[in-house]
Amino acid sequence: MIAYIKGILQEKNIDSIVVEADGVGYEILIGGYVLNGLPPLYEEVRIITYLDVKEDSMRLFGFLTAQEKRLFKQLLSVNGVGPKGALSILNELGPDNLVAAVIAGDSKAISKANGIGPKTAQKVVLELRDSVSLEDSIFDGGATDIRSEVAAGGSVSEAVEALGALGYSSSEAMKAVRSIEGADSMKTEDIIKAALKRM
Repeated sequence: MIAYIKGILQEKNIDSIVVEADGVGYEILIGGYVLNGLPPLYEEVRIITYLDVKEDSMRLFGFLTAQEKRLFKQLLSVNGVGPKGALSILNELGPDNLVAAVIAGDSKAISKANGIGPKTAQKVVLELRDSVSLEDSIFDGGATDIRSEVAAGGSVSEAVEALGALGYSSSEAMKAVRSIEGADSMKTEDIIKAALKRM
């Protein structure tokens, strides 16, 4: 299969790009978040790809990193999520927030993606919760720590719950709390104050 394409970026659109490699222009479907990581037009680019083959079509989906592609494939493993749905989820949340949402069990955040209903979002959380790779997150190995901290209760758990009461989603709260160094040894109110500065 086509693992990646390296060539000249010829076109940029909201949901696709064209990369010319060895005289062939490849149309690659992307999430809008990918656009920010692309070089200017007519410069060299390397796009990691996933080839979706159907009876009547072949489509290339493009990603900036191997972790994004891995998340995309994990989403495809969920019953009811096709390539367009997986791309829509990644586009809505971005890779980091998707991992945070799955770990936090925040199906509401996932259901905001175009074409993804509440039931499908719940399936994504249930089926991926134990399989999302820590490499796919911004937590640098801390996702398991915070999951166990929240499950065990204590100041971290209380801070996440308090931030939720203030209107933040579980994934937003967990992301902010996780970014605080030494949060597990801080008082609840200090964690909340520090987290709010990161919101």
